[in-house]
Amino acid sequence: MTIAQIENLIRYVTNSEGKTTDVLVPLEIWQQLIHSLNTDNISGLAWIDEQEPKEQILADLQESVRLAAAGQTFPVSQLWEDATT
Repeated sequence: MTIAQIENLIRYVTNSEGKTTDVLVPLEIWQQLIHSLNTDNISGLAWIDEQEPKEQILADLQESVRLAAAGQTFPVSQLWEDATT
């Protein structure tokens, strides 16, 4: 969708003096905007993941390897359930 197409779907709210005070954006466009703002276009990772320090990423990986070597693994379904709660 082009900017021109988006602009045609946006509605402006004005006060009694005719001054623009707010913008109404269709939900689908709003969700796309939020997703775009929160996602790095190159890596596809969420912004928060892109900002995580490399040291923390390495520590998490080392901990995961340690747990796997100790046989402390979890079914993928359980990992997904934990992520959504």
